[in-house]
Amino acid sequence: MENTGGSLVRPFQVDLGGVVDLLSRHIYSGAHVYLRELLQNGRDAIAARAKVAGQDGRGNIEIFPVGTVPEAPDEFVFRDAGQGLSAAEAGELLATVGKSSKRDDVLNLRDEDFLGQFGIGLLSCFMVSDRIVVRSRSVHGHPPVEWTGSADGTFAVRELSEAESAGMAIGTEVRLSPRPDDAALLSAEKVLSLARRFGRYLPVEVRVRRADGTWDAVNEPAVFLPQDRPADERSAAGVLEEFGAELLGNRPLETIELSVPATGTQGVAYVLPFAPPPGSRRSGELYLGRMLLGEDLSELLPEWAYFVRCVLNTEGLRPTASREQLVADEALEYTREEIGKALRRWIVQQATTRPARFERFVAVHHLGLKSMAVHDDDLAAAVLPWLTVETSAGRMTVRDYLDQSRHVRYVETVDEFRQIAAVVPPDHPVINGGYTYESDLLRRLPLLIDGVTVEQVQASSILDELAPPPMDDRSSTSALERRAAAVLAELGSDALVRSFRPDDVTALYVADAAAIRRIERTEVRDSAPAVWAEVLGGIESSLAGRTGPKPRRTTAQLCLNWQNSMIRQLSGLDDQLVFDRSVRLIYIQALLAGHRPLSRADRTVMTTAMSDLIQLSVGITG
Repeated sequence: MENTGGSLVRPFQVDLGGVVDLLSRHIYSGAHVYLRELLQNGRDAIAARAKVAGQDGRGNIEIFPVGTVPEAPDEFVFRDAGQGLSAAEAGELLATVGKSSKRDDVLNLRDEDFLGQFGIGLLSCFMVSDRIVVRSRSVHGHPPVEWTGSADGTFAVRELSEAESAGMAIGTEVRLSPRPDDAALLSAEKVLSLARRFGRYLPVEVRVRRADGTWDAVNEPAVFLPQDRPADERSAAGVLEEFGAELLGNRPLETIELSVPATGTQGVAYVLPFAPPPGSRRSGELYLGRMLLGEDLSELLPEWAYFVRCVLNTEGLRPTASREQLVADEALEYTREEIGKALRRWIVQQATTRPARFERFVAVHHLGLKSMAVHDDDLAAAVLPWLTVETSAGRMTVRDYLDQSRHVRYVETVDEFRQIAAVVPPDHPVINGGYTYESDLLRRLPLLIDGVTVEQVQASSILDELAPPPMDDRSSTSALERRAAAVLAELGSDALVRSFRPDDVTALYVADAAAIRRIERTEVRDSAPAVWAEVLGGIESSLAGRTGPKPRRTTAQLCLNWQNSMIRQLSGLDDQLVFDRSVRLIYIQALLAGHRPLSRADRTVMTTAMSDLIQLSVGITG
């Protein structure tokens, strides 16, 4: 302690129990990471020994789960053939949290040469054990040392006698006595599973002891890295595809090589053979120095890259304190941008040089492509012609539509499209722009393709294109309009008569967006409790009483087809009761044909009209 300007300066007092709780609940994802931390420390120690002793850095790590150590069946033992520690180094490294600069001096490692930090890494073992014993022999010839730490926040360091250290090899041994609740995490089956999950691609030999004294090898080639694949290109491609099939549970559509040399990041992206569910995270496997960092790649992949699963290894990006995520810095942002560029280049290349494969890709991942094309001009120009759209003449690619017409017409909503799709002339179809991204992409067509114009049409404007009835029939059609409008007034719809194809369509129900909103407000108001009905009624009155130019009436329209024989017969019907019922049924039929939801009033009309028809069919009168 020192006195500074009258203030007493004192060091922080750290409660180790609180630190352990912080690690287990807020930093690490779970107690299982204790083995990952030990593997990281062992790998770093082996790398340090290779630097000072001129070895190849392979080294080895041996893990003894609980029940596999004859002289101590209740203990877990972890051994590495690293550079080992002296008494002074053990005190600095194993009892210090967050002081990485001293660690670098002791181990003689640069930032890019190591994965973990001895202090915080060793503390993770307190999540499964109340006591940690570390024994170590240094490569520099210092006397062997024993460090013992307890969960109560105390530790002791002592040098071992020659008798105690007889036969002790250079390296470090960690012994844990598991708490009863955490014993399963140190069992043979669980330890082998964790060792394979975290350390199977490490550049050091890792093996796990069995109860019978034999060993399970953990290491395997990291085939997602070019240096670990067979030299023969054909064999390498086969191995890579098999690895992807195991990762995805199915054969990938394609395999994309990824490499960002500036940050030492490389690996592969597998194109999914199925469309992932909406909102699915961008997952895969991310390794740091060949040690598993995590399976969520959201921070490393662009948002639109949900159609791939990536397996990547990085040597240059920095991990967070938990070593389960990456630090969000400029290097991470640069790597994300470079991966995005690589994926876009692959897509453009497929579109321009391998059309058959690209069509298969589009069929599965059209939504992802559209989301990319909205923000990327080069990509949009390459892929838009291959994307399929729904038109009034059926589904077709944008390229096929432009071969038919360079003037693109579309409606903004699915509802409008359903209203008018049946009567649009097939030689000049209208595109349904109501699906995700489609309107945005269609509006950009003139910027991407020369000679193309785009027009947004309203459902009501399509009615203006329909031919009026012949002049000789005007008196009959005018009377039909008046009579039908009187029947439909209670349903909030007007009536008009036009001639259009096909003849078997009796009528169209057409409502613009404002009319649909009014109808929906009315339906909600009629079905709401009294208090909310008054509120909604007040809103309706307020909208109706706005000052300024009077808005046009947003009434829906039932357009009767004069080309249809039944409509012609209806115009000459004198029985007013039958006429009313018929008009109401035609109205309901048009609603259903346009996929419009029926309101409460509509359902009442349909039920009444159908009951009347049934009664007439079976001869019931009165």
